[in-house]
Amino acid sequence: MTRELRAAVVGVGTFGRHHARVYRELEQQRGLGADEANVRLVGLVDIDLDGPKPVADRLQVPLVGSLDELPEMPDIVSVAVPTSVHRRVAEPLLRSGVSCLVEKPVAGSTSDARALVGAAEAGGAQMQVGLLERFNPVTAAIDKLGSPPQYIEVHRLAPFAGRAMDVGVVMDMMIHDLDLVSHIVNEEPVDVQAVGVSLASDYEDVANVRITFPSGCVANVTASRVAQQRMRRTRIFSHHAYLSLDYDRREARIVRRRQRAEDWSALFAELAARGADLEPGRVNGAGPDFESLLQTERVPISDSEPLREEILALLCAVRTGRRPVVGGMEGLRALRLAERVLADIRGRQPARG
Repeated sequence: MTRELRAAVVGVGTFGRHHARVYRELEQQRGLGADEANVRLVGLVDIDLDGPKPVADRLQVPLVGSLDELPEMPDIVSVAVPTSVHRRVAEPLLRSGVSCLVEKPVAGSTSDARALVGAAEAGGAQMQVGLLERFNPVTAAIDKLGSPPQYIEVHRLAPFAGRAMDVGVVMDMMIHDLDLVSHIVNEEPVDVQAVGVSLASDYEDVANVRITFPSGCVANVTASRVAQQRMRRTRIFSHHAYLSLDYDRREARIVRRRQRAEDWSALFAELAARGADLEPGRVNGAGPDFESLLQTERVPISDSEPLREEILALLCAVRTGRRPVVGGMEGLRALRLAERVLADIRGRQPARG
């Protein structure tokens, strides 16, 4: 069996309590198929010793006010405190060789993010950033596209929840999709045009951005935390196919054309010569069945929990010394793009008179 790794969670709020739950579940499942994890939750850390107490009691682990009070020094720490104090909490841990899973965004600024990357390198520690959608089984369907994207359309909408009020929707929600878009295209944007609106907070609660990449790929990303209905959908278009991802329904479909490009050209030339009007499904009720010209494939999606996969990925990185799936540089890249989005939003806001 692999060496046991001791884990702790700093910040036992909305996200932190889920980290704690997963660590405890992995600990309890040793011998039941999770031997490769071999992790033990040694405690929870929070400046509030009352609110998280039911969580600590349920998980039967100590709850303390500082890392120094933990009964054992952890090997891995999930940092789930407010973004503004990510660096303050994670930097000394990383420098001392303690690996960290830092919730998104990785830090409050790119300068703080670079400091965390440097601290991990100096301490020989692993740092993974909590950009959770990379570990969502729906996201894995992107590999099925098989050709470079030309257009990406993303909608991430949610009703107002009153959490993460220290940042706007770009850092709270959109950053997941900025990371995914950057990962898919793997280029630095040449143009970013964004708009944001504040409705329920002091920050932008609705935002839209159009991102253009050197290859010509364009991404249109919308995020809202004041929507009436929840929606998490992504569509990715390439030259020969498009992929539709529905994260709420855990569904993925890829649509490809069956015929070669010259066959399609000949078909439309024939229709034009006949003066046919293109109607859904068939032409004038008699011509070719367009649905038969397209192949729709439903991509199987596993039922794995993204947070569990994220934590397992960090445990694997710590044991093997390989780079984390979403390391500090990926977190920095997503943050840098988010800052460009926010800068463009601010640049378009009318001056207050």
